[in-house]
Amino acid sequence: MEKPGFKTTEFWISTGAAVVGGLVASGAIPTEGPWMQVIGLVSAALVALGYTGARLNLKKTEAEAAEYEYDEEETK
Repeated sequence: MEKPGFKTTEFWISTGAAVVGGLVASGAIPTEGPWMQVIGLVSAALVALGYTGARLNLKKTEAEAAEYEYDEEETK
């Protein structure tokens, strides 16, 4: 049985990392110089992209498995 994305550990770890990166990028967490803010912004973006890519890959795999099961039932 598939869990919704927001109920996964992967989602919450990614959300936490994105929030921390966003806080650093916005200056809410004090840093020395603008480079740390740039790194925070880039890391938040990469975390979001990584999570999205992982979920898309999972959905694609599930769709292929469902299609295979459907094809197996049709040949019986």
